Formats: sequence, C-alpha cells, structure tokens
Amino acid sequence: MKKHILHLSLAAAVLVTACQPQEKQTTNGNNEISNGMALENATLEGDETITTPYGEITLTDNYISDESSEKLFNAMDLQRASQAYIWSTPLVSITTWRDNQGEVYGSDQFGTFAVLQSFNEKLGIVTANLTTPYIFSFANLSNGVLEIDYPVGQTAGGILDFWQRPVADLGLTGPDQGKGGKYIIVGPEEDLSKYKKDGVFLFQSATNNILIATRIINPDPAFSKKFQSELGMTQGGTKADIKFTEGLDKAWSATAPRGLDYWKKLSDIINDEPVREQDKVWLAMLEPLGIDKGKDFNPNERQTKILLKGAAIGELMARNNQINPRFTKPYWEGTYWYKSFDFTTAQETDIKVQLDERATWFYEAVGSSEGMVNPVPGKGQVYMTSKRDKNGKLLRADKTYKLRVPKDVPVGQFWSITLYSENTRRAYENGTGTIRGSGLNSRLEDLVVNEDGSIDIYIGPKAPEGFEKNHLKTVGDDGWFIYFRLYAPLEPFFDKSFQLPDWEMID
Repeated sequence: MKKHILHLSLAAAVLVTACQPQEKQTTNGNNEISNGMALENATLEGDETITTPYGEITLTDNYISDESSEKLFNAMDLQRASQAYIWSTPLVSITTWRDNQGEVYGSDQFGTFAVLQSFNEKLGIVTANLTTPYIFSFANLSNGVLEIDYPVGQTAGGILDFWQRPVADLGLTGPDQGKGGKYIIVGPEEDLSKYKKDGVFLFQSATNNILIATRIINPDPAFSKKFQSELGMTQGGTKADIKFTEGLDKAWSATAPRGLDYWKKLSDIINDEPVREQDKVWLAMLEPLGIDKGKDFNPNERQTKILLKGAAIGELMARNNQINPRFTKPYWEGTYWYKSFDFTTAQETDIKVQLDERATWFYEAVGSSEGMVNPVPGKGQVYMTSKRDKNGKLLRADKTYKLRVPKDVPVGQFWSITLYSENTRRAYENGTGTIRGSGLNSRLEDLVVNEDGSIDIYIGPKAPEGFEKNHLKTVGDDGWFIYFRLYAPLEPFFDKSFQLPDWEMID
C-alpha cells in the first residue's frame, strides 16, 4: 500500500512539474549559454530572468532592471530601424536618383533634362529599360506652382511624386492624348481650386519633389528636335531655360546607399517634405534614432550603431521579399515566374498600405504608371521576373541557363529580356559595356531562331557554341535576375494560354 501511494505521489509531482514553465539552458541573442526562462514560457511576473534574442532580461519584483532596460530600448530601436527601412525604400530610392543623376547630368536643376541613351547613361537607373531612350528632370513645388507647356506628338511620359506614385501622365497616355496642352502641377499644401481653368490639365502632388519623365516614340530625329524646342516650363512666374543634356556617356548609380548614408538621405528628404497623416507613426519611431523633422541628422554613438544594424537587416528583409514574395503567387501556376509590379499605383487599399508589396518593387526597381500596373490587351507593358530554375533552385552566376522563348510571344509591339545585378538591381556589368551585352529583344534580326520559331536565350559565364548572339554573360559571384518585358501584351498573356517555361540549368 505504501509503495502504491509513493508511486502516485511521484506521478503527481511529475505532472505538476510538467505543467509549470521550466527554466532551461538556452542560447541568447549574444550566443551565450543562459539558464533564463525561454521567452515563450515567461510569466512576466515577480522575480524572473528571461532569455530573449537580445540578451537576458531580468525582472525583480516585476521591475525591469536598469541593465535590462537598456537592452530593451536597443531592441525596440533596432526593430523600428529595420522596419523603417522597408517603409522608406521608395522615398530614399528616388531621392538617391535625383541627387546622383543631378550631380552628373544637372537634371536636379529647374528646366534641365537628362537624355539617357547609351549603356553608361542608362546604367545608373535601377532596372532600366535598355531598349528606349529616357528623358528625365526633377522639380521642387515648394518653389512655386509648375506650369508645363507640353508639345503635340508621339511621346509618352508622366510625373511622379517622391513616393513614386503617378501624379499625371503626359502625351499619348495622358489627358492630352498626344495633342499637347498646358499642365499645372501644384504642391501638397496648395489650394487646388485656385488654379482651375478651362483647357488646363490640373494635378496635385502629395510631395514637393517630383520627377518629370518622358520618352520620344516618333523615331524621326527631326521630331525629337522639334519636341525639345517646343517644350516649355514656368515656375513661380519664372520661365525655365530648357536644356537637354545629351551624349555625356558617363556612368553613375541610383542604387540606394547602404549604412549611415541611407539614413542621412532619409533625414534630408523628410526635412524637405510635409508629413502625410499615414506617416506620422513612422516619424515617431524614427525620432529616438536621431531622425527628427526640423533637426539635422547627427546621431550619437548608440544611435549610429543601431542605424547601421537596422539598415543591414532592413535591406536583408527587403531582399528576401524581393526573392521570395510571400504576399503573392507565381503568375503561371507551377512555375517560378512573378508579375513584378503586383500592387496598386496608390500603394494602398481600403484596408491597408501595401508596405511589403511596394518595398519589394522599389527595392528592385523604380517608377510606376497605370500602364505598368493595369495593362489591357494591346496597351501598356508587363514585367515578368524569375529568380529560380525549373527545380526551384536560385539562379547562380557561375552556372549557365537556358530559357526557351515560345514562338509568337503575344505582343502588339515587341518583347525584351534585360539582365540585372542582384547586388545593384541595375543593368548587369559584365565587361561588355554595351546595351547588347545586357539586353536582347525580338527586334534584333541576328538572334538564332529554332526550326519551330522558338528562341533559346542563354545566360551564364560562357555562350554555348553557335548561340553567341543569344547569350548574356554573367561574371564572378554577382547573382542575377531578368525582366521579360511584353510591350502591348495581347489576350493570350491575360488568359494565360501563353506561358514562359522556367529556366533550365545546362551546366
């Protein structure tokens, strides 16, 4: 009987012990062995030592110790910095673009446009299209209302705010529909009703800083000269001396900086813009990090260390989203092809800001337009991208891959493939220094075509014999991805009767 009672007592003790939170040896955030309570089992009461990813947190009579307080503030600020990176990606990216292009081409000066045509000129733009020329300028609406006299003709352009959202389309895709006209662009703090006039296209930007972009569709050189001579801009009553910077052929980079320079860029642009209602929470989170509207950026030693870590982990998170976008699925079931721009131009829905969606695109690319987001059969463009082969393995720079482009890609204009660096997200620098070295398209007459009309594209260190014209070279350990662009996609793309196969590794 005594033996039976003893067994029952031991069993009860084991049961009670199993139901209580247990302290056990774990590894904390500093890779140190800890005997503290595992975070998921913490009671957060009384006297307790809790193991967290940020080190041990000690409670005494429910109070957090002074040493633990510092750890928690550091943890809180690191979390905020990493998430602020994701939030601010489109803003810092376009600010970098404005500053670095302006330094080389003068396009940050009112009325000066950069004309980018060569490989070096286009190399600066994140995921630039290598098949058509670009014309870019920047303006600041805090200097006054902007009036644009836009010429008649075959052009397509637009104005973006500094969250990279469309303010207005220009030319064939705009309200003038290629007939030209006067556009008035006012800043975020202006009264729009003051500028309403008959025969004028009136728009308001949510930011003071704007990008003005266009491209010439009419291939006649005489038209380009005519367009340049007829384009006019006036701001605050001052007429611009319009200039077009052409033929410099100078390399530059709009890839957002890393480290402390990222936050300096963010601080500068925050001080140059009014605060949107939806961004007030983010500014509250940035304040303890030394990024405070109306104040110079001068972080102390603690803030600097956290900002450096935050920029690094924030970029890793953004890159992870870019490689593995968990908010969406491949466009064609059973493949690894994604439609790149997979959110609204407004960057929000009725219930949320599309935070991860926009950070994924603006980490990898720049710009947005209705034609990019919501193309319809015969109009707009589609950007497809893939970063894995048919076996689901990530693409490598030291291997060679084949993509078989089917016959009769459903496009009203043409298709193109452009090779980009995963590191810079700009055109891939493989030593060729030419547009043809990083991009191929269906307008090229010397591509090798298979008997059935399909075309095999090869990407890797060395071209297979006989397919040199169909090859894009990779070098070193600079990983790569491509955009497969369909210009004026047709119905078979939308009903998915057309589908690209996955990449196949051939060596």
